[in-house]
Amino acid sequence: MSTFSFLLEGLRNIRTTGTFTRSSPALCRAAIDRIDFAKAKVIVELGAGDGVITRYILDRLGKDGKVIAFEVSPDLCDDMRAIGDPRLVVAQDSAENIRKYLDQIGADLADHVVSAIPFAALPEALGKSIVEAAKTNLRPGGCYNQVHYSLKTKSYYEAAFGQVDAHRVWANLPPAWVLYCKKEV
Repeated sequence: MSTFSFLLEGLRNIRTTGTFTRSSPALCRAAIDRIDFAKAKVIVELGAGDGVITRYILDRLGKDGKVIAFEVSPDLCDDMRAIGDPRLVVAQDSAENIRKYLDQIGADLADHVVSAIPFAALPEALGKSIVEAAKTNLRPGGCYNQVHYSLKTKSYYEAAFGQVDAHRVWANLPPAWVLYCKKEV
């Protein structure tokens, strides 16, 4: 998808895309920070968009790893499928259905979760349900990294995970936050 097409998609569907610009390289690197790629076999990405962060994950993931990338936009899912990596499972579905896709690939739990879902634009009950599904299906010791443009829904992650470390990424348009959570062992 071209930058202009991504802009149009963002303007048409801001509630599901959450932005009208792609994540910058600095934000992509911050989004995957704290992932132990030496041990990771299954990474779940929520709100994957056109796959800009997905590509960063795939570049670091081992050859036997899997990425399950959730996205509700059919056009953005087509862009991710065009990546053509056999380690990538594109889930054109609600992120609440994490368990279904883990079962499909024969995984008991995800090692890590990366999310760029715009929770501030979703109904509160749905947002909390997705965060809880992510936590339930995350391996103890695994990280949950959330990209946001405000701290409005930080309480969702505090309720689910307890400690939340917020990191500001200024080298992005607009500047963004990455919230880092860890599932207790």
